[in-house]
Amino acid sequence: MVETTIEPLDKLIGGLRVSPAQHLHGAFVDAGVTGAFGVRVREEQFLTMVGLRVTAGSPDRARLAKILGAELPGGCGEVATGHDVVVLWLSPDEYLVISQSVAGSTLVSYLRAGVSEGGAAVVDLSANRTTLRLEGPSAQAVLEKGCPLDLHPRSFATGTAVVTNIGRVPVILWKVEADSYRILPRASFADFLGRWLVDAMAEFKVLGSG
Repeated sequence: MVETTIEPLDKLIGGLRVSPAQHLHGAFVDAGVTGAFGVRVREEQFLTMVGLRVTAGSPDRARLAKILGAELPGGCGEVATGHDVVVLWLSPDEYLVISQSVAGSTLVSYLRAGVSEGGAAVVDLSANRTTLRLEGPSAQAVLEKGCPLDLHPRSFATGTAVVTNIGRVPVILWKVEADSYRILPRASFADFLGRWLVDAMAEFKVLGSG
C-alpha cells in the first residue's frame, strides 16, 4: 500500500495565496522612474488589517489602548503607533488597525479579549484591501492627477491618513514619509488603480529620459 502525505491545510492555502495586484508586478517595475523625476510603485502584500468600532467615552477604549500600546486617534487624519501596529482614524467611532508582523486572527483574538461583550466590533479585514506603495520625488505630482485633496505638505503632513479618491477609486491615503505614500484600495479596485498609477507615471518616465 502506498502511503500518501497530506499537507496541512494552512500550508496549501498559503502556497496558493495571490495578492490583488500581484499580476501587475512586471508593469510596476517597468513603470519605475529614477533620478530627479523619480517615482515607483509596488504592492505591499498581505498586511494585516483589522476594523475596529468603539464608541467615544466607552471604557473599552482604555482597554484597547493598553492592548495596542497607543491611544486611539482622536481626529480626522490622525495615525497612532503602538506595539507592532498602527491605528488609522476613519470616523469618530471607527478605526483601521494595521500590522506587518501580527497575523489577523491573532490580533482579532487579542482585541476581542480586551473588550466587554457588545462593547466594540472587531473584524479581520485583511482580505478586503491591499496596499500600494507610491514613492519618489514625483509621487505627489502623480497623485495630484486624480486626487481632490490639497497634497501640499502644509495641508497634508507626513503621518496623516485620510479617506479620499484617486482616479475615482475610493481609497485610504496615508502619507508615510515626505515622498512616500501608502494607498489602500479595496481588493476589487486594485487592478484598475494599479493601471491608473502606471499610466499617471508615464509622463515622468519621459521627463526622466530627457
